[in-house]
Amino acid sequence: MFTSPGVHFAVDAAQPAHASVVLIELGIILLVLAGLGRLAARVGLPSVPLYLLAGLVMGEGSFFKVDAGEEFLAIGAQIGVVLLLLLLGLEYSPADLKQGLKTTWLAGILDGLANTIPGIAFGLILGWSPVASLLLGGVTYMSSSGIIARLLDDFDRYANRETPVILSLLVMEDIVMAVFLPIIAVILVGSSLAQGAIAMAIALSLVTMAFVVSFRFSSHVSRAVHSRSRELLLLSVLGLSFLVAGVAEAAQVSAAVGAFLLGLTLSGQVADEVRTLLPPLRDVFGGLFFVFFGLTIDPRDLLPVLVPALILAVITAVTKIATGSWAAARAGIGPKGRWRTGLSLIPRGEFSIVIAGLGVAAGVESQLGPLAAAYVLILAVVGSVLMRMADHIPVPGIIKPRTQRPRT
Repeated sequence: MFTSPGVHFAVDAAQPAHASVVLIELGIILLVLAGLGRLAARVGLPSVPLYLLAGLVMGEGSFFKVDAGEEFLAIGAQIGVVLLLLLLGLEYSPADLKQGLKTTWLAGILDGLANTIPGIAFGLILGWSPVASLLLGGVTYMSSSGIIARLLDDFDRYANRETPVILSLLVMEDIVMAVFLPIIAVILVGSSLAQGAIAMAIALSLVTMAFVVSFRFSSHVSRAVHSRSRELLLLSVLGLSFLVAGVAEAAQVSAAVGAFLLGLTLSGQVADEVRTLLPPLRDVFGGLFFVFFGLTIDPRDLLPVLVPALILAVITAVTKIATGSWAAARAGIGPKGRWRTGLSLIPRGEFSIVIAGLGVAAGVESQLGPLAAAYVLILAVVGSVLMRMADHIPVPGIIKPRTQRPRT
Protein backbone atom coordinates (compact mmCIF):
# COMPACT_ATOMS: atom_id res chain seq x y z
CA MET A 1 0.00 0.00 0.00
CA PHE A 2 1.38 3.39 -1.09
CA THR A 3 0.05 6.46 0.73
CA SER A 4 0.18 10.16 -0.05
CA PRO A 5 -1.87 12.99 1.47
CA GLY A 6 -5.47 12.13 0.75
CA VAL A 7 -4.58 9.41 -1.79
CA HIS A 8 -4.23 5.66 -1.22
CA PHE A 9 -3.01 3.20 -3.82
CA ALA A 10 -3.35 -0.54 -3.26
CA VAL A 11 -0.84 -2.40 -5.43
CA ASP A 12 -1.14 -6.12 -6.04
CA ALA A 13 2.18 -7.95 -6.06
CA ALA A 14 1.32 -9.42 -9.45
CA GLN A 15 0.64 -6.03 -11.05
CA PRO A 16 4.26 -5.08 -11.94
CA ALA A 17 4.73 -8.32 -13.89
CA HIS A 18 1.38 -7.87 -15.62
CA ALA A 19 2.18 -4.26 -16.47
CA SER A 20 5.49 -5.27 -18.02
CA VAL A 21 3.76 -7.82 -20.28
CA VAL A 22 1.16 -5.24 -21.35
CA LEU A 23 3.88 -2.72 -22.22
CA ILE A 24 5.89 -5.31 -24.15
CA GLU A 25 2.83 -6.38 -26.15
CA LEU A 26 1.84 -2.80 -26.90
CA GLY A 27 5.40 -1.97 -27.91
CA ILE A 28 5.48 -4.88 -30.35
CA ILE A 29 2.06 -3.95 -31.79
CA LEU A 30 3.04 -0.33 -32.36
CA LEU A 31 6.32 -1.35 -34.01
CA VAL A 32 4.42 -3.77 -36.26
CA LEU A 33 2.03 -0.96 -37.21
CA ALA A 34 4.95 1.34 -37.97
CA GLY A 35 6.52 -1.29 -40.21
CA LEU A 36 3.25 -2.04 -42.00
CA GLY A 37 2.59 1.66 -42.49
CA ARG A 38 5.99 2.07 -44.15
CA LEU A 39 5.32 -0.99 -46.32
CA ALA A 40 1.90 0.35 -47.35
CA ALA A 41 3.40 3.72 -48.31
CA ARG A 42 6.17 2.03 -50.30
CA VAL A 43 3.87 -0.20 -52.37
CA GLY A 44 1.10 2.38 -52.70
CA LEU A 45 -1.59 0.47 -50.77
CA PRO A 46 -3.81 1.71 -47.92
CA SER A 47 -2.61 0.80 -44.45
CA VAL A 48 -6.02 -0.28 -43.13
CA PRO A 49 -6.13 -3.79 -44.66
CA LEU A 50 -2.61 -4.49 -43.41
CA TYR A 51 -3.59 -3.39 -39.89
CA LEU A 52 -6.63 -5.67 -40.02
CA LEU A 53 -4.54 -8.62 -41.13
CA ALA A 54 -1.98 -7.86 -38.41
CA GLY A 55 -4.72 -8.17 -35.82
CA LEU A 56 -5.84 -11.43 -37.41
CA VAL A 57 -2.41 -13.06 -37.16
CA MET A 58 -1.99 -11.88 -33.56
CA GLY A 59 -5.26 -13.42 -32.37
CA GLU A 60 -6.25 -16.96 -31.45
CA GLY A 61 -3.96 -19.70 -32.75
CA SER A 62 -1.10 -17.36 -33.75
CA PHE A 63 2.54 -17.52 -32.68
CA PHE A 64 2.14 -14.15 -30.93
CA LYS A 65 -1.20 -13.97 -29.19
CA VAL A 66 -2.12 -10.68 -27.53
CA ASP A 67 -3.54 -11.46 -24.12
CA ALA A 68 -2.45 -9.09 -21.37
CA GLY A 69 -2.92 -5.95 -23.47
CA GLU A 70 -6.28 -6.88 -24.99
CA GLU A 71 -8.31 -4.81 -22.52
CA PHE A 72 -6.22 -1.72 -23.28
CA LEU A 73 -6.61 -2.36 -27.02
CA ALA A 74 -10.39 -2.58 -26.62
CA ILE A 75 -10.47 0.86 -25.00
CA GLY A 76 -7.97 2.22 -27.50
CA ALA A 77 -10.15 0.94 -30.34
CA GLN A 78 -13.15 2.86 -28.99
CA ILE A 79 -11.03 6.00 -28.68
CA GLY A 80 -9.84 5.50 -32.26
CA VAL A 81 -13.39 5.39 -33.63
CA VAL A 82 -14.35 8.51 -31.66
CA LEU A 83 -11.35 10.47 -32.95
CA LEU A 84 -11.86 9.28 -36.52
CA LEU A 85 -15.46 10.47 -36.59
CA LEU A 86 -14.76 13.66 -34.62
CA LEU A 87 -12.23 14.81 -37.20
CA LEU A 88 -14.50 13.79 -40.05
CA GLY A 89 -17.27 15.95 -38.57
CA LEU A 90 -14.86 18.89 -38.29
CA GLU A 91 -14.44 18.89 -42.05
CA TYR A 92 -18.04 20.01 -42.62
CA SER A 93 -20.35 22.70 -41.33
CA PRO A 94 -23.91 21.97 -40.15
CA ALA A 95 -25.15 23.74 -43.30
CA ASP A 96 -23.15 21.32 -45.45
CA LEU A 97 -24.69 18.33 -43.69
CA LYS A 98 -28.21 19.79 -43.86
CA GLN A 99 -27.90 20.29 -47.60
CA GLY A 100 -26.43 16.82 -48.00
CA LEU A 101 -29.27 15.15 -46.13
CA LYS A 102 -31.81 17.04 -48.24
CA THR A 103 -30.29 15.69 -51.42
CA THR A 104 -29.60 12.11 -50.25
CA TRP A 105 -32.55 11.14 -48.03
CA LEU A 106 -34.19 9.14 -50.82
CA ALA A 107 -30.88 7.49 -51.66
CA GLY A 108 -30.49 6.66 -47.98
CA ILE A 109 -33.80 4.78 -47.99
CA LEU A 110 -32.79 2.94 -51.15
CA ASP A 111 -29.39 2.16 -49.63
CA GLY A 112 -31.09 0.63 -46.60
CA LEU A 113 -33.45 -1.57 -48.58
CA ALA A 114 -30.91 -2.66 -51.21
CA ASN A 115 -28.32 -3.72 -48.63
CA THR A 116 -30.52 -5.10 -45.84
CA ILE A 117 -32.77 -7.34 -47.93
CA PRO A 118 -29.89 -9.49 -49.29
CA GLY A 119 -28.67 -10.23 -45.77
CA ILE A 120 -32.14 -11.15 -44.51
CA ALA A 121 -32.81 -13.32 -47.56
CA PHE A 122 -29.43 -15.03 -47.26
CA GLY A 123 -30.07 -15.89 -43.61
CA LEU A 124 -33.45 -17.40 -44.43
CA ILE A 125 -31.93 -19.41 -47.30
CA LEU A 126 -29.37 -20.82 -44.86
CA GLY A 127 -32.25 -21.94 -42.63
CA TRP A 128 -31.68 -19.37 -39.90
CA SER A 129 -34.44 -17.98 -37.69
CA PRO A 130 -36.10 -14.66 -38.64
CA VAL A 131 -34.28 -12.89 -35.79
CA ALA A 132 -30.86 -14.19 -36.87
CA SER A 133 -31.66 -13.28 -40.48
CA LEU A 134 -32.66 -9.76 -39.40
CA LEU A 135 -29.33 -9.40 -37.62
CA LEU A 136 -27.49 -10.53 -40.74
CA GLY A 137 -29.43 -7.86 -42.67
CA GLY A 138 -28.06 -5.27 -40.24
CA VAL A 139 -24.54 -6.62 -40.78
CA THR A 140 -24.80 -6.26 -44.57
CA TYR A 141 -26.44 -2.82 -44.38
CA MET A 142 -23.87 -0.86 -42.41
CA SER A 143 -20.79 0.57 -44.10
CA SER A 144 -17.82 1.16 -41.80
CA SER A 145 -17.65 4.82 -40.80
CA GLY A 146 -14.27 4.21 -39.13
CA ILE A 147 -12.58 2.59 -42.11
CA ILE A 148 -14.09 4.98 -44.65
CA ALA A 149 -13.16 8.05 -42.60
CA ARG A 150 -9.56 6.85 -42.32
CA LEU A 151 -9.29 6.06 -46.03
CA LEU A 152 -10.79 9.40 -47.08
CA ASP A 153 -7.98 11.03 -45.13
CA ASP A 154 -5.30 8.62 -46.42
CA PHE A 155 -6.29 9.36 -50.00
CA ASP A 156 -6.78 13.11 -49.40
CA ARG A 157 -10.40 13.07 -50.59
CA TYR A 158 -12.02 15.26 -47.96
CA ALA A 159 -12.24 18.12 -50.48
CA ASN A 160 -13.75 15.99 -53.25
CA ARG A 161 -17.26 16.92 -54.39
CA GLU A 162 -18.58 13.42 -53.74
CA THR A 163 -17.39 13.27 -50.12
CA PRO A 164 -20.43 15.14 -48.67
CA VAL A 165 -22.66 12.54 -50.38
CA ILE A 166 -20.67 9.71 -48.78
CA LEU A 167 -20.83 11.49 -45.45
CA SER A 168 -24.59 12.02 -45.65
CA LEU A 169 -25.24 8.34 -46.41
CA LEU A 170 -23.03 7.27 -43.51
CA VAL A 171 -24.83 9.60 -41.12
CA MET A 172 -28.21 8.28 -42.27
CA GLU A 173 -26.99 4.74 -41.64
CA ASP A 174 -25.91 5.72 -38.13
CA ILE A 175 -29.28 7.31 -37.45
CA VAL A 176 -31.01 4.13 -38.61
CA MET A 177 -28.81 2.20 -36.18
CA ALA A 178 -30.01 4.50 -33.39
CA VAL A 179 -33.47 3.07 -34.03
CA PHE A 180 -32.48 -0.49 -34.99
CA LEU A 181 -30.26 -1.34 -32.00
CA PRO A 182 -32.86 -0.64 -29.25
CA ILE A 183 -35.49 -2.58 -31.18
CA ILE A 184 -33.28 -5.62 -31.81
CA ALA A 185 -32.08 -5.56 -28.20
CA VAL A 186 -35.69 -5.72 -27.02
CA ILE A 187 -36.41 -8.63 -29.37
CA LEU A 188 -33.36 -10.56 -28.17
CA VAL A 189 -34.05 -10.21 -24.45
CA GLY A 190 -37.82 -10.60 -24.76
CA SER A 191 -38.70 -7.21 -23.23
CA SER A 192 -42.17 -5.75 -23.56
CA LEU A 193 -43.27 -3.55 -26.44
CA ALA A 194 -43.54 -0.58 -24.08
CA GLN A 195 -39.91 -0.96 -22.96
CA GLY A 196 -38.79 -1.10 -26.57
CA ALA A 197 -40.79 2.00 -27.45
CA ILE A 198 -39.25 3.92 -24.54
CA ALA A 199 -35.72 2.91 -25.54
CA MET A 200 -36.32 3.96 -29.15
CA ALA A 201 -37.86 7.29 -28.09
CA ILE A 202 -34.84 8.10 -25.90
CA ALA A 203 -32.43 7.28 -28.71
CA LEU A 204 -34.29 9.40 -31.26
CA SER A 205 -34.61 12.28 -28.81
CA LEU A 206 -30.85 12.35 -28.20
CA VAL A 207 -30.07 12.28 -31.91
CA THR A 208 -32.60 15.06 -32.60
CA MET A 209 -31.22 17.19 -29.76
CA ALA A 210 -27.67 16.75 -31.06
CA PHE A 211 -28.73 17.91 -34.55
CA VAL A 212 -30.52 20.96 -33.11
CA VAL A 213 -27.44 21.95 -31.10
CA SER A 214 -25.21 21.42 -34.15
CA PHE A 215 -27.40 23.53 -36.44
CA ARG A 216 -28.36 26.40 -34.09
CA PHE A 217 -25.73 26.74 -31.37
CA SER A 218 -22.48 25.87 -33.14
CA SER A 219 -20.84 29.24 -32.56
CA HIS A 220 -21.76 29.29 -28.85
CA VAL A 221 -20.26 25.84 -28.24
CA SER A 222 -17.08 26.79 -30.11
CA ARG A 223 -16.63 29.96 -28.03
CA ALA A 224 -17.08 28.01 -24.79
CA VAL A 225 -14.47 25.42 -25.80
CA HIS A 226 -11.89 27.75 -27.32
CA SER A 227 -8.66 28.53 -25.48
CA ARG A 228 -5.41 30.22 -26.50
CA SER A 229 -3.57 27.37 -24.79
CA ARG A 230 -3.24 24.35 -27.08
CA GLU A 231 -3.10 22.11 -24.03
CA LEU A 232 -6.37 23.43 -22.59
CA LEU A 233 -8.05 23.36 -25.99
CA LEU A 234 -7.03 19.74 -26.54
CA LEU A 235 -8.14 18.72 -23.05
CA SER A 236 -11.49 20.46 -23.52
CA VAL A 237 -12.20 18.93 -26.92
CA LEU A 238 -11.11 15.43 -25.90
CA GLY A 239 -13.09 15.59 -22.66
CA LEU A 240 -16.20 16.80 -24.43
CA SER A 241 -15.77 14.21 -27.20
CA PHE A 242 -15.50 11.26 -24.83
CA LEU A 243 -18.36 12.57 -22.69
CA VAL A 244 -20.71 12.98 -25.66
CA ALA A 245 -19.67 9.63 -27.16
CA GLY A 246 -20.16 7.88 -23.81
CA VAL A 247 -23.61 9.35 -23.26
CA ALA A 248 -24.59 8.39 -26.82
CA GLU A 249 -23.35 4.83 -26.31
CA ALA A 250 -25.14 4.51 -22.97
CA ALA A 251 -28.37 5.58 -24.66
CA GLN A 252 -27.83 2.91 -27.37
CA VAL A 253 -26.98 5.57 -29.91
CA SER A 254 -23.67 5.04 -31.68
CA ALA A 255 -20.67 6.68 -30.03
CA ALA A 256 -19.57 7.45 -33.59
CA VAL A 257 -22.77 9.47 -34.14
CA GLY A 258 -22.10 11.49 -31.00
CA ALA A 259 -18.48 12.19 -31.96
CA PHE A 260 -19.41 13.12 -35.51
CA LEU A 261 -22.17 15.52 -34.44
CA LEU A 262 -19.80 17.16 -31.95
CA GLY A 263 -17.33 17.67 -34.78
CA LEU A 264 -20.08 19.38 -36.77
CA THR A 265 -20.87 21.60 -33.79
CA LEU A 266 -17.31 22.94 -33.47
CA SER A 267 -16.57 25.62 -36.04
CA GLY A 268 -14.33 28.53 -36.92
CA GLN A 269 -10.95 28.89 -35.23
CA VAL A 270 -11.59 25.98 -32.87
CA ALA A 271 -12.18 23.58 -35.76
CA ASP A 272 -9.08 24.83 -37.58
CA GLU A 273 -6.84 24.38 -34.54
CA VAL A 274 -8.23 20.97 -33.60
CA ARG A 275 -7.67 19.73 -37.17
CA THR A 276 -3.97 20.46 -36.70
CA LEU A 277 -3.68 19.00 -33.18
CA LEU A 278 -5.60 15.72 -33.35
CA PRO A 279 -4.47 13.86 -36.51
CA PRO A 280 -1.36 12.21 -34.96
CA LEU A 281 -3.42 11.05 -31.96
CA ARG A 282 -6.19 9.84 -34.26
CA ASP A 283 -3.74 7.88 -36.41
CA VAL A 284 -2.27 6.02 -33.43
CA PHE A 285 -5.60 5.06 -31.87
CA GLY A 286 -7.15 4.46 -35.30
CA GLY A 287 -4.43 1.90 -35.96
CA LEU A 288 -5.20 0.22 -32.63
CA PHE A 289 -8.87 0.05 -33.61
CA PHE A 290 -8.15 -1.90 -36.77
CA VAL A 291 -5.74 -4.22 -34.97
CA PHE A 292 -8.27 -4.92 -32.24
CA PHE A 293 -10.93 -5.61 -34.84
CA GLY A 294 -8.66 -8.25 -36.35
CA LEU A 295 -8.00 -9.74 -32.91
CA THR A 296 -11.71 -10.47 -32.47
CA ILE A 297 -11.61 -12.92 -35.39
CA ASP A 298 -10.49 -16.52 -34.85
CA PRO A 299 -9.09 -17.75 -38.19
CA ARG A 300 -10.21 -21.33 -37.44
CA ASP A 301 -13.85 -20.23 -37.52
CA LEU A 302 -13.59 -18.57 -40.92
CA LEU A 303 -13.04 -21.54 -43.23
CA PRO A 304 -16.48 -23.21 -42.85
CA VAL A 305 -18.31 -19.98 -43.72
CA LEU A 306 -15.86 -18.53 -46.23
CA VAL A 307 -17.83 -19.41 -49.39
CA PRO A 308 -21.20 -18.07 -48.12
CA ALA A 309 -19.45 -14.94 -46.85
CA LEU A 310 -17.77 -14.42 -50.23
CA ILE A 311 -21.05 -14.78 -52.13
CA LEU A 312 -22.80 -12.33 -49.79
CA ALA A 313 -19.85 -9.92 -50.03
CA VAL A 314 -20.04 -9.85 -53.84
CA ILE A 315 -23.80 -9.24 -53.83
CA THR A 316 -23.73 -6.42 -51.30
CA ALA A 317 -20.63 -4.81 -52.80
CA VAL A 318 -22.60 -4.45 -56.03
CA THR A 319 -25.64 -3.03 -54.23
CA LYS A 320 -23.47 -0.48 -52.37
CA ILE A 321 -21.85 0.60 -55.62
CA ALA A 322 -25.27 0.97 -57.25
CA THR A 323 -26.92 2.96 -54.45
CA GLY A 324 -23.85 5.14 -53.82
CA SER A 325 -23.49 5.95 -57.51
CA TRP A 326 -27.19 6.75 -57.78
CA ALA A 327 -27.00 9.09 -54.78
CA ALA A 328 -24.02 10.92 -56.27
CA ALA A 329 -25.79 11.18 -59.64
CA ARG A 330 -28.76 12.88 -57.97
CA ALA A 331 -26.36 15.40 -56.44
CA GLY A 332 -24.97 16.28 -59.87
CA ILE A 333 -21.64 14.49 -59.43
CA GLY A 334 -19.85 13.37 -62.60
CA PRO A 335 -19.09 9.76 -63.61
CA LYS A 336 -15.74 9.47 -61.84
CA GLY A 337 -17.12 10.98 -58.65
CA ARG A 338 -20.13 8.65 -58.74
CA TRP A 339 -17.82 5.68 -59.17
CA ARG A 340 -15.68 6.77 -56.21
CA THR A 341 -18.82 7.21 -54.12
CA GLY A 342 -20.03 3.68 -54.76
CA LEU A 343 -16.65 2.08 -54.12
CA SER A 344 -16.15 4.12 -50.95
CA LEU A 345 -19.24 2.59 -49.34
CA ILE A 346 -18.13 -1.04 -49.75
CA PRO A 347 -16.05 -1.50 -46.56
CA ARG A 348 -17.93 -2.97 -43.60
CA GLY A 349 -16.51 -2.86 -40.08
CA GLU A 350 -17.26 -1.88 -36.51
CA PHE A 351 -21.07 -1.60 -36.67
CA SER A 352 -21.43 -4.94 -38.42
CA ILE A 353 -19.44 -6.63 -35.68
CA VAL A 354 -21.50 -4.91 -32.98
CA ILE A 355 -24.74 -6.15 -34.53
CA ALA A 356 -23.42 -9.69 -34.93
CA GLY A 357 -22.14 -9.59 -31.35
CA LEU A 358 -25.65 -8.99 -30.05
CA GLY A 359 -26.83 -12.18 -31.74
CA VAL A 360 -23.81 -14.18 -30.58
CA ALA A 361 -24.34 -13.09 -26.98
CA ALA A 362 -28.01 -14.08 -27.20
CA GLY A 363 -27.17 -17.43 -28.84
CA VAL A 364 -29.56 -16.99 -31.75
CA GLU A 365 -27.31 -18.65 -34.36
CA SER A 366 -23.91 -20.32 -33.95
CA GLN A 367 -22.69 -19.39 -37.44
CA LEU A 368 -23.66 -15.71 -37.23
CA GLY A 369 -20.41 -14.59 -35.59
CA PRO A 370 -17.98 -16.40 -37.94
CA LEU A 371 -19.98 -15.51 -41.06
CA ALA A 372 -20.14 -11.84 -40.07
CA ALA A 373 -16.40 -11.83 -39.27
CA ALA A 374 -15.45 -13.39 -42.63
CA TYR A 375 -17.83 -11.09 -44.49
CA VAL A 376 -16.49 -7.96 -42.80
CA LEU A 377 -12.85 -8.95 -43.27
CA ILE A 378 -13.40 -9.58 -47.00
CA LEU A 379 -15.13 -6.26 -47.59
CA ALA A 380 -12.80 -4.30 -45.30
CA VAL A 381 -9.77 -5.47 -47.26
CA VAL A 382 -11.29 -5.54 -50.77
CA GLY A 383 -13.21 -2.30 -50.22
CA SER A 384 -10.07 -0.50 -49.03
CA VAL A 385 -8.12 -1.65 -52.09
CA LEU A 386 -10.95 -0.66 -54.45
CA MET A 387 -11.10 2.81 -52.87
CA ARG A 388 -7.38 3.14 -53.52
CA MET A 389 -7.76 2.06 -57.15
CA ALA A 390 -11.01 3.90 -57.89
CA ASP A 391 -9.45 6.39 -60.31
CA HIS A 392 -7.74 3.60 -62.24
CA ILE A 393 -10.76 1.31 -62.72
CA PRO A 394 -12.86 1.97 -65.85
CA VAL A 395 -16.15 3.63 -64.97
CA PRO A 396 -19.22 1.61 -66.01
CA GLY A 397 -21.59 3.79 -68.01
CA ILE A 398 -24.77 2.40 -66.47
CA ILE A 399 -25.87 5.11 -64.02
CA LYS A 400 -26.80 8.51 -65.42
CA PRO A 401 -27.44 11.67 -63.40
CA ARG A 402 -31.03 12.80 -63.07
CA THR A 403 -30.62 16.40 -62.00
CA GLN A 404 -27.75 18.81 -62.59
CA ARG A 405 -25.26 18.75 -65.42
CA PRO A 406 -22.57 16.20 -64.45
CA ARG A 407 -19.23 17.47 -63.18
CA THR A 408 -16.24 15.40 -62.01
